[in-house]
Amino acid sequence: MPVLRPALESFLDLLRCPTCHAHLRPGGGALRCPAGHTFDVARHGYVSLLAGARATSGDDAAMARARDRFLSTGRYGPIRRAVARMAADAVTERGTVVDVGCGTGYYLAGVLDQLPAGRGLGLDTSVRALRSAGRAHVRAAAASWDVFRPFPLADGVADVVLDVFAPRNPSEFHRVMRSNGRLIVVRPTPRHLAGLRGPLPAMVAIDPAKEERLHQALNPFFDASATELVEYPASLARHEVLDLVGMTPSARHMPSADLDQDSHLPDRISVSVSVLVTSYRPR
Repeated sequence: MPVLRPALESFLDLLRCPTCHAHLRPGGGALRCPAGHTFDVARHGYVSLLAGARATSGDDAAMARARDRFLSTGRYGPIRRAVARMAADAVTERGTVVDVGCGTGYYLAGVLDQLPAGRGLGLDTSVRALRSAGRAHVRAAAASWDVFRPFPLADGVADVVLDVFAPRNPSEFHRVMRSNGRLIVVRPTPRHLAGLRGPLPAMVAIDPAKEERLHQALNPFFDASATELVEYPASLARHEVLDLVGMTPSARHMPSADLDQDSHLPDRISVSVSVLVTSYRPR
């Protein structure tokens, strides 16, 4: 029977039953509400709050493995540090962080490293990614959840909501955030990884209207307070390119031969990493 990790236990006061919105309590290797709704805790440490519900697509096994491998290289370390710095500047060291679309928990762990007494909860649809997220940090809990549904959290409990290369649900971000909290959003600029589109023309392009759509979606709920451009060159080995592309939605649009180790890719490719990191205050 899985043992409830302390990080997950610390979130029981904030979690709510997705079915009836009652408090959840541990019992028999699961979380249960007074009405009897039961959600299994996996041996990897995360809780399956989406049990019995059909989720939007998340990382499959190959994508999750590629994400783990690529992020472990530190190539996205400057992005992680920028996110952690913005979070630490906005809240006390005891802050509560919710990472929506957390993937393997890489960015959430980076933030918690800067909040010595903070706690974090990662939400994602991908069971494969959550196996890593549930153990990404000693103070990080993880749960399966779909960003497009009302979050299984009480109102006004998060000091920081992270949205790093993930879908967005602005009304739910706003609902679960404290009045003095921060939303931190990371998204690519049109220059991001542009050097890969020559050798891999099937890569998904950045929508030039992305910034305008982001503004329109967040504007009813949030005001931007600070934006940082994180941009730097990176010389990637072939296996790093394969993992980088393999962890993104582009992997779903490419012929498998293009992602094969024996593909036509050169031994090294120079690319520009280019993202915007913005901190938003709730209205």
